[in-house]
Amino acid sequence: MTADHRTSALLLFGVFVAITLAITTWAGRHRRGSAEEFYAGGRLFTPMENGFAIAGDYMSAASFLGISGLIALVGYDGMLYSVGFLVAWLVVLFLVAELVRNCGRFTLADVVAARMRERPVRIAAGTSSVTVSVLYLVAQMVGAGSLVALLLGGTGEAARAWTVVGVGVLMVVYVSLGGMRATTWIQIVKAVLLLGGTLTLTVLVLLRFHGDINRLLHTAAERSGHGEAFLAPGLAYGGDWTARFDVISLGLALVLGTAGLPHILARFYTVPTARAARRSVIWAIGLIGGFYLMTIVLGFGAAAVIGPDAVRASHASGNTAVPLLALDLGGGTGSTGGTVLFAIVAAVAFATILAVVAGITLASSASVAHDLYASLRRRRGGPRSEVAVARVAAVGIGLLAIGLGLLARDLNVAFLVGLAFAVAASANLPVLLYSLFWRGFTTRGAVWSVYGGLVPAVALVVLSPVVSGSPGSLLPHVDFQLFPLQNPGLVSIPLGFLAGWLGTVTSAEAPDEARHAETEVRSLTGAGAV
Repeated sequence: MTADHRTSALLLFGVFVAITLAITTWAGRHRRGSAEEFYAGGRLFTPMENGFAIAGDYMSAASFLGISGLIALVGYDGMLYSVGFLVAWLVVLFLVAELVRNCGRFTLADVVAARMRERPVRIAAGTSSVTVSVLYLVAQMVGAGSLVALLLGGTGEAARAWTVVGVGVLMVVYVSLGGMRATTWIQIVKAVLLLGGTLTLTVLVLLRFHGDINRLLHTAAERSGHGEAFLAPGLAYGGDWTARFDVISLGLALVLGTAGLPHILARFYTVPTARAARRSVIWAIGLIGGFYLMTIVLGFGAAAVIGPDAVRASHASGNTAVPLLALDLGGGTGSTGGTVLFAIVAAVAFATILAVVAGITLASSASVAHDLYASLRRRRGGPRSEVAVARVAAVGIGLLAIGLGLLARDLNVAFLVGLAFAVAASANLPVLLYSLFWRGFTTRGAVWSVYGGLVPAVALVVLSPVVSGSPGSLLPHVDFQLFPLQNPGLVSIPLGFLAGWLGTVTSAEAPDEARHAETEVRSLTGAGAV
């Protein structure tokens, strides 16, 4: 990568950071110090604005670069992530969005605690939400350290370390000073940039092949070295029963995990009504659907234009497929067009990371302040006290993410993201669905459901081949592998639902019919919703 590429990318990075800091300053001047302002932006966003923000929160660097790179390397099987991430929004739309907006105020625990004993439920749900958020956050920080440093031409340890520190500092500034209002507008700007950059590259790929999709796919298959197998299932996830169960487990985690991600659930509280929340999801599905369709074109375009061997030579996991494609489509190395397109892709990748980590940090700091801090205190503090704790928590979580990002900079980012989705689907989704739809659900069932999904999900990953027992493991020189699958979702998700049912049927506590009736009416009609 030439000095021109790095200079152009750095200039665009600087412009984006300046814009986002200006947004944060503007949002900070308009804050009233209330919990509603800090956690939910005053609930003043329109469905379209919130839809763009949801899309910005969801479309991470793993989607923009990782999925396209995976498709470029393994073809058809790489589309599993595109399909899984998109289909997940149907679960969110039909089962979660409107009901969560009516039942809660700021966090997942609000929904569950509406009809349960608050203290144990908030501690359990808060612990799970913080765990999921930190796992997701570390994945983004690791991606920031390796991917952005690579795009800027610095592959040394110092470049990675300073990138992680820089991203961590910026996310703390965004959240602690601007709250949800600043975070939302940063996500909107990021979504527009990402969709615009992806659309530009997609159009250029289609123009390269004169709009002939069939020619694009067959060229990609020819250059892949696998022939027609590149366009058929089984290249990456075929083989023995372990691989087949692994793909089922991954699919379950991707489809069910979105509805349990704390930073996604928090977005439904930024609009004034449940109808607006539902319309926000419809906007988000349209934007996210278009984006994932374009990642498929970019993935096969990279395979056809660059070739999988060149992509793999640049980065073993394919994360540089899109930048390499942009460089070629713009005219190649040394050309003005190639330099501009490469710089745009690099800046969009950086914008993606900043927006996602800001949303996750805000959601996790809200769980710490609104759920854990408020539950562990004997007397609930006022809204200003909670907001102050949330700001301190944002700093603490930022420092934790920086530290873990530096320690885990050589770990597999896809593993961390998959783990976050699996934990969310195992611990958060069962308790959320039971609370919304099961009249007889009890406090013990809620607590058991959270821990019954959270503990097995984390334990099974620790005992999986991802951590030990093979040359590609995180700890290749030791072997304590007991669980054969790389993703725990196939086992831990049913365990979460089973634990919730078992805790309820063995509980001596009688369900509070009055509170359930109140919650049911509020969830379905919005009467009494905040």
